[in-house]
Amino acid sequence: MIQDIYPSKLDNSYKNFEMRDKDVLLVFDEKGRILIREKDGKIEFPVASEIECGENVYLFLVDDRRFFLAMDSIDGKIDNSVNDSIATSEENTDNYLKHYSIRELRDHFSGEESTKKYLFAAFTAYHLWKWYSDSRFCGKCGSRTKPGDTERSMCCPVCGNVIYPRINPAVIVGVTKGDSLLITRYRSGYKHNALVAGFTEIGETLEGTVAREVMEETGVRVKNIRYYKSQPWGMAQDVLVGFFCEADGDGTIHMDENELKYAEWVRREDIVLQPNNLSLTNEMMRVFKEGEE
Repeated sequence: MIQDIYPSKLDNSYKNFEMRDKDVLLVFDEKGRILIREKDGKIEFPVASEIECGENVYLFLVDDRRFFLAMDSIDGKIDNSVNDSIATSEENTDNYLKHYSIRELRDHFSGEESTKKYLFAAFTAYHLWKWYSDSRFCGKCGSRTKPGDTERSMCCPVCGNVIYPRINPAVIVGVTKGDSLLITRYRSGYKHNALVAGFTEIGETLEGTVAREVMEETGVRVKNIRYYKSQPWGMAQDVLVGFFCEADGDGTIHMDENELKYAEWVRREDIVLQPNNLSLTNEMMRVFKEGEE
């Protein structure tokens, strides 16, 4: 999965660091696209000395590399003109930075294990960029907020409101019936095979989410719900929690056509996996296909 970057490690503990010239400086545009360059098929991040940046905030460490976010970019003060100071001739155009959406990064760079730690860094940085961008103004009084000095927060200097990073809990559900797994495909968006998934509602347990989402999307009742594994998924600001469970009854499917375009029981040997190994969904399909669940 995307977070499996051993022996590398992402350290997300808050530190009040000052940015240095060789530190990674991440720039997102108003659409949430990250500015990177591609070198020999791999992701390369810009460093602070390459980009004129005013306000910045420390994000995390990957091994011993420090990652910062250009807060100026949230207000649209940094754009592609950054390349003017990097590449000055046609011979140097390989040094150009380019905006990629997080989905484009996933699809383009997911084949290289050596690149996974940088994909994970980009996913996590996007999660934080989205929160910083959405938290620029106080939800109580409307004043401009500023980053906290002692913890990961955005603080209102007028009314004292403190805003912490948002994480959305969601479940991924592998529903089994004998030697078959309930495979779905979304009505829009991601085009490959998936499992039943959905967000936890207020006042609801994760197990309750499992039963409700499976019923709502496929009409199947479930039993013997058991935890499998979790995954941070910065693309949607989620923490995904995987469960396996069994169909309770004959497993007749009544698909919600507003959510799904496909929902069928598929035998182990016939399961088609996703094109990369980044997601919890794909791992759950794989372990069932290979008889490990």
